[in-house]
Amino acid sequence: MPDLSTIGVFLGASLILLVVPGPAVLYIVARSIAQGRSAGIVSALGIATGSLPYIAAVVLGVSAVLLSAPIVFRGIQALGAGYLLYLGTQKLREKVEHTLPGSMARESLPRIFRQGILVSLLNPKSVVFFLAFLPQFIDPSRGPAAPQALFLSSLFLVVAFASDGVYALLAGTLGNWLQTHPRFLRVQNVIAGGILVALGVGTAVAVVKNL
Repeated sequence: MPDLSTIGVFLGASLILLVVPGPAVLYIVARSIAQGRSAGIVSALGIATGSLPYIAAVVLGVSAVLLSAPIVFRGIQALGAGYLLYLGTQKLREKVEHTLPGSMARESLPRIFRQGILVSLLNPKSVVFFLAFLPQFIDPSRGPAAPQALFLSSLFLVVAFASDGVYALLAGTLGNWLQTHPRFLRVQNVIAGGILVALGVGTAVAVVKNL
């Protein structure tokens, strides 16, 4: 296991990364605003589940192999941008019923969970963190790399889910307020869809710049 000083630095760096909202956090916020706190928490669970393959990659030591092929990383970025754009445009095109505050079309929680997994898998921030950033905290002098990678990844996952849960609860509370004000129903969709589209565009721009 890494020493306490390494764990402290790792936690500090992780918290800094988590405080700055990336695609995963903004996806959770968008879902929470659109459908309430339950949807936000389920989104956060999906995001956490989508991180598991990256954790497995770090533990198995394949991160170096993936990073040695830049085209793979760019491909993941491009897929992530496309998926976020798809989700955002779907939300912007969603029709709003004005008869009842709760009459909006709603996604099922299992579907929200699956979408969260995809957002996490296609999130460039996840790729960089697990495959490039985290391995820097593994110290060969402290023993085998796999147990250290598993410990650090698990620690990050717990902290990230707690942080995402806070975002989900806060955004879900705002979403519940919007649901009681019919004139804001369309604004709710525009906010959620706009966030996702902006994320997709930003990711696509990053891909083009690095070609």
